[in-house]
Amino acid sequence: MKDTLKHRGMRNKLAELLEAKGITDKKVLNAIKTIPRHLFLDSGFEDHAYQDKAFPIGADQTISQPYTVAFQTELLQVKPNDKVLEIGTGSGYQTAVLLDLKAKVYTIERQQELFKKTRLFFNKMNYRPKKLIFGDGYKGLPEEAPFDSIIVTAGAPEVPKPLMSQLKVGGRLVIPVGVDEQVMTLFVRKSEKEFQKQELGAFRFVPLLEDKN
Repeated sequence: MKDTLKHRGMRNKLAELLEAKGITDKKVLNAIKTIPRHLFLDSGFEDHAYQDKAFPIGADQTISQPYTVAFQTELLQVKPNDKVLEIGTGSGYQTAVLLDLKAKVYTIERQQELFKKTRLFFNKMNYRPKKLIFGDGYKGLPEEAPFDSIIVTAGAPEVPKPLMSQLKVGGRLVIPVGVDEQVMTLFVRKSEKEFQKQELGAFRFVPLLEDKN
């Protein structure tokens, strides 16, 4: 698959739709306009890639709908060179959005099939996260902590404590919390012990799985 003028036009329309839905961060909207979402999907979905919908990507996982990606990214308030931990690499689309914002991205995927597929894709597309890790996102990445922000792209039944502890003071954690339906939740670390919590509406995600070993 190639990236054509037609695809770019569809991306511009998608960005306009997201703006109409309330996304205001111009850098996030520019990332949506820039990144060829159709290349992150199987070719059978190419004609639908710029609809505001989630699609299956294998291993019972999905690529989040563009609005969700933009909404979560906007909440992170990413600045260039921010250290960002992403839990759930999936197709790599959210990773690419963060890279477009000049973040230093550390991303963890627990499904081996997706990890291998996305690693090959990143190499082919020249996307360069600082680290792409096969592992348990529940544990975070303590050896690289603290992070300026952490984004979780799967529904968590509760907030994993290791993620809270790996956030810088002033840092932001964006996580969908809940079982059948999730509430998008923003935590801002105010001090070593104090977090400010904000709930920002209902979403649906595939579940965040914990390695029980």
